[in-house]
Amino acid sequence: MSQYKYTALSRDGQRVTGVIEGYDELDAAKRVKESCDVILKLTEIKERKSGLLSMEVGGNRLNGRAFGVMCSQFAIMLNAGIPISRAVKLVAEKTSDRALKRVVNQVAADVEGGRSLSASFADHGGKLLPVTFTETLRAGEATGNLAQSFETMQAHFEKQTAMRSKVRGAMAYPMFVLAVAVVVVAVLMAKVVPEFTKMFAELGTQLPLPTRILIAVSDFFQKYILLLAGAVAAVILGIKAYGATEAGKLKLARLKLRLPVLGKIEELGAASQFANTMAAMMGAGITMDRAVAITARVVDNYHLSRQTDQLAKQLQAGRTLGSSMREMTDYPDILTDMTGVGENTGELEKTLGTIASYYDTELEEATRAALAKLEPILLVGIAFIGGFIVIAVFLAMFSMYDGMGAM
Repeated sequence: MSQYKYTALSRDGQRVTGVIEGYDELDAAKRVKESCDVILKLTEIKERKSGLLSMEVGGNRLNGRAFGVMCSQFAIMLNAGIPISRAVKLVAEKTSDRALKRVVNQVAADVEGGRSLSASFADHGGKLLPVTFTETLRAGEATGNLAQSFETMQAHFEKQTAMRSKVRGAMAYPMFVLAVAVVVVAVLMAKVVPEFTKMFAELGTQLPLPTRILIAVSDFFQKYILLLAGAVAAVILGIKAYGATEAGKLKLARLKLRLPVLGKIEELGAASQFANTMAAMMGAGITMDRAVAITARVVDNYHLSRQTDQLAKQLQAGRTLGSSMREMTDYPDILTDMTGVGENTGELEKTLGTIASYYDTELEEATRAALAKLEPILLVGIAFIGGFIVIAVFLAMFSMYDGMGAM
């Protein structure tokens, strides 16, 4: 999704500005019209590219832990009765993360001037802050319970950060092994094998087949390494360029869901995002159709994101969430069925929280299972390559010794 900055007139005639996400300009305009009568200006926010010397350490990537601490600080101060303008200043002073500190300082100046907290965070947060945060603040301002909104966000993002850390931690070892294997093989083929090749060429005898294969592979890599690197780079850039188009995004997103093993992880991840975000949004007091629209912007898989966005339109047309989700074939059946049950019993928020915990556990287990299958494959592959190189070298050495003995 792209982000758009807008200036509009609200239903009571007030001039408002903010930032909203949309699939395109028409989609963004439609989202603005949900809360405003007249759009005065709508422009896409282009991603800024700065020079190396002007870049801050850490860039514009949101630090999940620092963000959780910030939400906790806001909740504590507001519950203690500290005025919002003073609370923002205190949080700005205590925030250590540079990107967050810059945003909170800008928000502090806006709030001092009488602007609402949610509008200021939406304007200055840009692509740093998640849409769930600003929407939850808007709901908190509308209900007069901002402290509860910050508590909801703290719990939600601490849970999400912990989940991502577990998945990344599980992936760290096999990725490290793969990287080391690639480096070792590259060094062997580029430096070690050519030295043996020179020695074997001086021998002038018929080399064993494994040695000839090893020399041929080494020569191939030495001659065509730049061509191979260029071909790989061209394929990667081609996929990225295709993925930047609407049709490409949808096809690649569908492909991810249909990949063996990884497709299951993609599906579970989307289900976890849907359940977690919906539970957090409804807990913050946001209406169901608005919560679904926000969730659509949180789901990473583009295909499921578009389908979730369609759910919001069906809810606005008077349909129930459970019946609408049954028409979506790519979300897990348990998620669809349990959402319908929670809706029918009037405990959708609680049910979604339970489903979210279930899918968090399933995602973690599926990731571990996939990596448990990947690790032995990596080890066997590394052992095969290393063993082949050793055998090829030793067979050549034995042939060399035999030749020297015959002389």
